[in-house]
Amino acid sequence: MKISYNWLRQFIKTNRTPEETGELLTDLGLEVEGIHEFQSVKGSLRGIIVGEVLTCEQHPNADRLKVTKVDLGNGEPVQIVCGAPNVAAGQKVPVATVGTTLYDDKGSPWEIKKSKIRGESSHGMICAEDELGLGQSHEGIMVLDSNLEAGTPAASLFEIEDDHVFEIGLTPNRADAMSHWGVARDLKAGLIQQGEQQELITPSVSSFHVDSRSRKIPVKITKPDLAPRYTGVTITGVEISESPQWLQNRLKAIGITPKNNVVDVTNYVMHELGQPLHAFDADRISGNEIIVQTLPTGTKFITLDEVERELHEEDLMICDAEKPLAIAGVFGGIGSGVTSGTTSLFIESAYFNPVTVRKTAKRHGLNTDASFRYERGIDPNMTEYALKRAVLLIQELAGGSVASDIDDYYPRKIEDFPVFLTFEKINSLVGQNLSKETIKSILASLEIRVNNVTETGMGLTIPSYRVDVKREADVIEEILRVYGYNNIEFGDKINASVANSTRYEDYKLQNLIAGQLVGQGFFETMANSLTSQAYIGLSGQIKEEHAVKMLNPLSQDLSVLRQSLLFSGLEAVSYNLNRKRTDLKFFEFGKTYHNYNGGREEQKHLSVFLSGNKSRETWTGEVQKGGFFYLKGVVTSILERLGINNLNTSPVKNDIFSEGISLSYNHAKLVEFGVIKRKILKDFDINQEVLFADFNWDLIVETSKNQQQKFNDIAKFQAVRRDFALLLDHKIQFEEIHGIAFKTEKNLLRDVNLFDVYEGGNLPAGKKSYAVSFILQDEKKTLTDKQIDKIMSKLQQNFEKQLGAELR
Repeated sequence: MKISYNWLRQFIKTNRTPEETGELLTDLGLEVEGIHEFQSVKGSLRGIIVGEVLTCEQHPNADRLKVTKVDLGNGEPVQIVCGAPNVAAGQKVPVATVGTTLYDDKGSPWEIKKSKIRGESSHGMICAEDELGLGQSHEGIMVLDSNLEAGTPAASLFEIEDDHVFEIGLTPNRADAMSHWGVARDLKAGLIQQGEQQELITPSVSSFHVDSRSRKIPVKITKPDLAPRYTGVTITGVEISESPQWLQNRLKAIGITPKNNVVDVTNYVMHELGQPLHAFDADRISGNEIIVQTLPTGTKFITLDEVERELHEEDLMICDAEKPLAIAGVFGGIGSGVTSGTTSLFIESAYFNPVTVRKTAKRHGLNTDASFRYERGIDPNMTEYALKRAVLLIQELAGGSVASDIDDYYPRKIEDFPVFLTFEKINSLVGQNLSKETIKSILASLEIRVNNVTETGMGLTIPSYRVDVKREADVIEEILRVYGYNNIEFGDKINASVANSTRYEDYKLQNLIAGQLVGQGFFETMANSLTSQAYIGLSGQIKEEHAVKMLNPLSQDLSVLRQSLLFSGLEAVSYNLNRKRTDLKFFEFGKTYHNYNGGREEQKHLSVFLSGNKSRETWTGEVQKGGFFYLKGVVTSILERLGINNLNTSPVKNDIFSEGISLSYNHAKLVEFGVIKRKILKDFDINQEVLFADFNWDLIVETSKNQQQKFNDIAKFQAVRRDFALLLDHKIQFEEIHGIAFKTEKNLLRDVNLFDVYEGGNLPAGKKSYAVSFILQDEKKTLTDKQIDKIMSKLQQNFEKQLGAELR
């Protein structure tokens, strides 16, 4: 939000510099993020003075140039070569003296220097209005009033304004400070606290009066809950023209482009007082009435930006007897705005329901100065005052007469809010004792009325424009920010508390696994929990009826809460692939959201994504591709790190994985992982294989708590390895071999590993070859060949019997 320093000083006559004022505003909670200078004319005409052309003769070496003698008021006329066709002796003209900086139409500076033009010396420049930034004309030099004295600074002849503009990072709760009046109100409170007594200078509206009642436009409110207050008045006989320079300067300083005297007044009052206004061309209001209502969904409406929009049934509209005129509190319509031919006006000043305005603005993707204020909550008691202020300014600048009484619809007054404030609560939150007089002084400076004072506290009335002050804690925050956070004393004692937590706290396990994955070369991602509703159609596991939908979505791409971490992860994969990063290893801890039988449920997950090679290309070795079994190793290492073993494996068949498996513990599924189907990848424009693992993190945390850690001494006796090359049916999985082996030998068998798979033309049809290693070890003695051969013989027999295996 931009606040003009000069404009601010119209309300409060402080002598503080802009920098000092900015520091105080920041201390008051209105953080000044920057201060920049504003000049209504670039350079402020410094170095430009009035000169009198004494002589004007033809240049001896150029047909289009003149050689002039100009009196600059110092008794020493200078020679200036001028190419303007209208220069003549006896004129008073603006002269840029040597050393003056002028600016071109792009704002680039250039300096006036002594020069020779076609052999004749020139000591300055007689200027046209566009060269000074005072207009667009370049047909000739500016000719000034002949009564002016030579040497007069040109800046004193024009309404040149130098200003400083504050960039205030306004927090959403500070609706009361969305205007120069509101900021001045806060500034006054801060100055009083620092011992500088100031009064706010309020623009007077006492001269407002009704000239006639010849053009009344009645107002009908059909949705009083959406428009609690609506005021309007008619003005006739106005003349639309350009605004005076002072008004243009005020608007330009805060980044608003002036349009005409009526529209500029409505913008001026909005930024002055915080009350949005809208001016309608009264002659374009059909049926001579204003109806505030909603219209059916799908109704077409063209706004001032010439965009046709489809209305929603909840959009509050300002209508006449035949058509909509404006979106209430958001944007006007193209068919009712003020034009150069407008002679009669209907001026609207209203208080609309903040929630309704916000929903409508977001629905149509509109963010206007009016909606910015309405959706945060303006002062409902400012509407009539602001309307009178605008009417008086319009009459001053555009003429006209008030042709109706003010129509003020306000059936239920929005009352001020009572709060009881206890001294004990103030002191406990602030951290030190504040005197009652200090508290009362601060409250009075904030226009918070003290109704009564007791030994324990105060009964207060909060003004209705402070929509963010509703509780005792809110009042204390107001006291503290005006008193000054920097004025709070620090004690010598430091208090600290130690929380009792177990090693199985969620965040501890999360940090443990995150560190492990980072050590394996993975990058952590963080995705938005809001996602597109279109993703629901990509998988049958995600149900429309389970979606948690946003009532007021920022966009269609952020309209529902995610039911899976898959699609946000694929967005990250696609983003990186489009930027030529093809070797990807991501993980994310996040929540999914579901609507089950009317109840809302959150589930925490860990997702892992793998695509491309598992390591970068180096000169020391070949590139290793990351595939299904690499992902399986990552998954099992996570579970083993948490002490979860003895897992059951089962295949996964769904519309996400082309091939995948799940790992369960005691019939509880902990993780699913596999290769994502090409059909899903195609929707994200991904052309390479992507693997995905989805951990049920909540269940994993609970499971890990029940695991007992066991520690064994390192065996003193060596292990023995034996290998089998088994010829098997194609459908047999290694898991079956693994299970049979450990059932056959429970005491001495330590590990079973598949280290080679062969499927080729030398094998019978439907067969494959597995090379399997077996690790045997006795912790108490060295194994003998007889023991080893006996175990291997049992393994062979069981493989042949149960799997139909043959030794190759």
